Amino acid sequence: MAAIYQAVHRRASSLFCRLHSTYVRKMRYLNELKEDDSLCRQAQTSGTFYLFHNLFPFLQKVGNKYLVPQLSAAGNFPSFSLFPCCLEMKTILEKFKETEQWIEKSVLIGCSDEHVPHFAVDLGGLSAGRLTFGNVTTNVMSLPRELPEIVYQNNEGHKVGIITAIYEIKDFFFGTGALEKSVIESELKGAFTDLQKALFIVDEKDSSVLASAQSLLRWHDSHQYCSKSGQPTQKNVAGSKRVCHASGITYYPQTSPVVITLVSDGSRCLLSRQPSFPPGMFSALSGFCDVGENVEETVRREVAEEVGLEVESLRYSASQHWPFPSSCLMIACHALVRAQQTEISMNSQELEAARWFGLEEVVEGLKREPRSSKQDNGSYLPWFPPKQAIAHQLICEWVEQQNSPPA
Repeated sequence: MAAIYQAVHRRASSLFCRLHSTYVRKMRYLNELKEDDSLCRQAQTSGTFYLFHNLFPFLQKVGNKYLVPQLSAAGNFPSFSLFPCCLEMKTILEKFKETEQWIEKSVLIGCSDEHVPHFAVDLGGLSAGRLTFGNVTTNVMSLPRELPEIVYQNNEGHKVGIITAIYEIKDFFFGTGALEKSVIESELKGAFTDLQKALFIVDEKDSSVLASAQSLLRWHDSHQYCSKSGQPTQKNVAGSKRVCHASGITYYPQTSPVVITLVSDGSRCLLSRQPSFPPGMFSALSGFCDVGENVEETVRREVAEEVGLEVESLRYSASQHWPFPSSCLMIACHALVRAQQTEISMNSQELEAARWFGLEEVVEGLKREPRSSKQDNGSYLPWFPPKQAIAHQLICEWVEQQNSPPA
């Protein structure tokens, strides 16, 4: 019996080591791609690409499922049947100008265990069609073709910039600044979909990839100029950083820490609505961490600010990357307030509604679909964030705790 146990233990240990080694090799390979431009450029020729158009991810509907297709750089997959959603990138891009430019715009977002790199590219141009002079931003695509020149003047009336032959610039952006959304959708038989919808109709793995990819693409679009010198920044091939050669500053993608807290008095939980929420949806309290705060301080401050309650104790639950409003790290916590001090004093500047929910009402709300929450009189029954959101996890944990026998 001891011999069998030792054999099983050795086999399990061997499997664990192989899995661990696979993960370590994968992380080190990704790091090499981020640090070595030539290696990453070579990887682009064998990688797969997720498509976006002005930050909307491309989806395909197959039956009742929504899939996120990956386009291969050169159609080099060993078996198409293994990758039913993989298409050849160049088949699409060769229909347009500057194929290499689109590949160069891509950003690295991960790789498979077999070291097939994954990239994301936005074919909508984003801010590529905007020209900025001082505090003035001009959309090139909206300028009339006949306009011969634009002269920008500073506050003293001195000429500081002239754009001549604007039609040539406009032709450039038509040719390479953006690809027609309808043309791509028709060619690939899919649709570019708002990420706020896409996250909840694709599977959990794809949801995470799309959120990370869009956050990185958005960061590059909003950091094209150095905040110190005002000069253009240049991304490395992987998109893991941008450099201003004028000031010598290197910029790295950032994420904003946000606490999301489910408050309880022991037998009830507190849920709230923000004005931007869909009708009927209630969720946990949330707010950004202020500079210098730790998580515990942020939880206590946010609960005090939004509902006028004082937190007695709190515990960490989990974390989740969330792309809205712009690449946030959601830090989920449970907070307990004193059962004798539960009167809500809502901050109406931040919240539309806030109230206590009992266990039975929470259980019913978890079962309720958004479309079924509207009543005949026009009001809405409460419903809660879907399972892809970490707020859903917090609420489910609270229900489980309520149903568990006391320790």
